[in-house]
Amino acid sequence: RGMEPRRIAETLQAHGVRATQQRVAVYEYLLLHPIHPTADMIFTALLPRYPTFSRTTIYNTLHTLTGAGLIREVNIDPQEQRFDGNPADHGHFRCRSCGELFDFELDDEQLRCLCPPGFSPDVRDVFLVGTCSACRCKQA
Repeated sequence: RGMEPRRIAETLQAHGVRATQQRVAVYEYLLLHPIHPTADMIFTALLPRYPTFSRTTIYNTLHTLTGAGLIREVNIDPQEQRFDGNPADHGHFRCRSCGELFDFELDDEQLRCLCPPGFSPDVRDVFLVGTCSACRCKQA
């Protein structure tokens, strides 16, 4: 899912976002690391390569990318806000044992069935919490 920086800059510009070094770096990180990181995780990962970046810069960049529809916020846990480089509708599963977040596909029909008749959703987030397959195997 990686993209070269020039293509990332073009994608940002196509979404009305000025392609600054910070925005290119944060967006590239999210595309290359589909681990649903927090802002602090992104800051820590980028700091060695970009020592001039501040936490505020990372938060502002994430806000800009979210507003442009390039990434999405994942708020499955009230204690931490995470970010996903995949803005398309899909579900998230959080494992209570290992704490990992996993994506799962949802098609339009499945999403339509979840919505009450007559309602029109703007944001379609589906969160499940339980035990992932790897942790279930360890427990068995």
